[in-house]
Amino acid sequence: MQNKREILLVQSSLAGDVDSLTELLNEVKDSIFNLSLRMLGNIYDAEDATQEILLKIISNLSSFKQQSRFSTWVYRIAVNYLINDHKKRGFREQLTFEFMEKDLEQPLPTMVLAFDDLETAELAEELKLSCTNIMLQCLSPQDRCVFILGTMFKMNSQLASELLSITPDAYRKKLSRTRKRMGTFLTDYCGVAGGICDCKKRIPFAIKQKRLDPTQLDYSSLKRLDLAEIFQQKKNMDFLDEQTLLFETLSCYQSTFNPKLFLNELLVSKQFSDLIKEDAIYDL
Repeated sequence: MQNKREILLVQSSLAGDVDSLTELLNEVKDSIFNLSLRMLGNIYDAEDATQEILLKIISNLSSFKQQSRFSTWVYRIAVNYLINDHKKRGFREQLTFEFMEKDLEQPLPTMVLAFDDLETAELAEELKLSCTNIMLQCLSPQDRCVFILGTMFKMNSQLASELLSITPDAYRKKLSRTRKRMGTFLTDYCGVAGGICDCKKRIPFAIKQKRLDPTQLDYSSLKRLDLAEIFQQKKNMDFLDEQTLLFETLSCYQSTFNPKLFLNELLVSKQFSDLIKEDAIYDL
């Protein structure tokens, strides 16, 4: 159900109140960023996608019928955008579990690195977070979204199935199958889940392959988000799967996106003029 506060904010936004629109965007930007990060696999693409999705929200706000929560409508736009985003990023579909298996089975170089225990732990954590997000790219876009919504966002099957335009039963079957597939890979290869890979031992290889830059730890630079904030609009799933607990323990992060600054710049830009000229109806 739509609450009174959301209704007033949407109505004020449609009437041209920038402060109300800023408040609406502030409330959803972190959820959009974290969903984008898991779907796309890296911070930079996630930041771009967050801005694109927020632009779609702005340009299609007049089509919001207020028959559901604003956040639900936002998730529908985000899910549609991110599942279809693979069409523009076809190279990601080349990543498979088989490819990752071969990569993880390669012999590691013998290198002595001058890092103390604290630095090594930080590098290992950065590598784990990067690898975990890349691992998700081995799933098809829809399976990836199913897995993320169910395992990481803990979304109930009724809502998640509506966002994906499938039945709740089909969603539960996809989630169960995807969790088993991911769980098998983790058990065999991820050291956190008992597999052969050890993040600390892979640090030299990752640096040599330019997959890890000790001078630029992207995940460490992000501000972590209180999980209660991002889960407040979602209910817990009815079951857990031990092999995929790694994904459930991953941190959520605050988006660096600044809605007020963005809106101030957008309103005087050519991009905004183009937005209001084109057909703004988003096919949902």
